Amino acid sequence: MRALAAGGPDAVRVEALAQALGVTKGGFYGHFADRNALLGEMLDMWERMSTDEVLERVERQGDDVRARLRLAGALTFSSELLPIDLAIRDWSRRDQAVAERLRRVDNRRMNYLRLLFSAICRDENEVEARSTLAFSLVIGHHFMAADHGGRSHADVLELAARWLLA
Repeated sequence: MRALAAGGPDAVRVEALAQALGVTKGGFYGHFADRNALLGEMLDMWERMSTDEVLERVERQGDDVRARLRLAGALTFSSELLPIDLAIRDWSRRDQAVAERLRRVDNRRMNYLRLLFSAICRDENEVEARSTLAFSLVIGHHFMAADHGGRSHADVLELAARWLLA
């Protein structure tokens, strides 16, 4: 997963991974039929980590919907998962099967955001707008290079989060 996060699917090379893990290429192929099987398992693992495991942890948080929304964003785009997510987003631009997987994951994330935001506001248009803005914010802010008029990037993110959760 570190190789994928660092350089996308092209960085996931059997020979280099086998060497780093201290196994032979034959040992590698004892676990995976081929490189594509490894990449498929990596996508499965990312999907489990970034949806199932995140949702389970957030749901254990309790009834405070605003705290669950914050935790969902923090876990989904943690320092561990964010580089993998960004690499998969880039990969999905060149691979239709990966794009379909990303769409499925993003739809699960958006459905969960809709569920949580519907506890804050009843208007379905507002729920959709807040869900979309929140999701766009946590992904898009990583690509922004803009200054914020004397405010730190973290301060502006916090302002945006407070506004979305009001």
